[in-house]
Amino acid sequence: MAEVSSFQNKIGVTFNNLSLLELALTHSSFINENPGIAPEPNERLEFLGDSVLGLIMAEKLYLDFPDAPEGTLTRLRSALVRRETLAKAAETLGLGDYLILGKGEESGGGRNKPINLAGAFEALIAAIYLDLGWETVRSFIIKLFGPEVYQQACQETGADFKSRLQEIMQAERQITPSYHLISASGPDHAKHFLIEVRAGEVVLSRGTGMSKKSAEMDAARCALERLARPESQT
Repeated sequence: MAEVSSFQNKIGVTFNNLSLLELALTHSSFINENPGIAPEPNERLEFLGDSVLGLIMAEKLYLDFPDAPEGTLTRLRSALVRRETLAKAAETLGLGDYLILGKGEESGGGRNKPINLAGAFEALIAAIYLDLGWETVRSFIIKLFGPEVYQQACQETGADFKSRLQEIMQAERQITPSYHLISASGPDHAKHFLIEVRAGEVVLSRGTGMSKKSAEMDAARCALERLARPESQT
């Protein structure tokens, strides 16, 4: 098991109360094998984190997709908070390396089990919320889930922001938008891309994401929002 305190550097969050982070990473198998060493497993934190994550995702979807009906928003939120999505987010953070497991769970591949990863990720969200507050946990989640939101949105709603932008640009200006990489930063497991979309020499917008594809989609979405504003119509 990696040192729990070093996990803070990996996720970019510094806890005031490190015991909350330790609790978030403590699986019930460790408590069962070591009664009295730790106060409780991470299951209560997991319960709270599920609600915190659900509210933040609901708020983001509500604000970002003002034309989407309730049913679409519900399907999007469900896709974003399901076990597979959360386990993937946990893997991005390398969370499995820091889980505090019992020996039996460890030998059974517990560090890679989606159920353990997803549960600990929800517990981590709750720990950040309790220790550092709403704005910190919201920023943490939005940064991690930003690209996933728009990829899921395209799949669920049938929307393709890049295709829609291209249709508008070709119809109104007889030009095809082009996408240009401005920067790529961060470690290999958590790259952050900045993409600019242009119509000829005119910069329409910029977008960010953890892959070039998601950053391009974000740039197209921002461009569409900008074009939809009354002041952009000339």
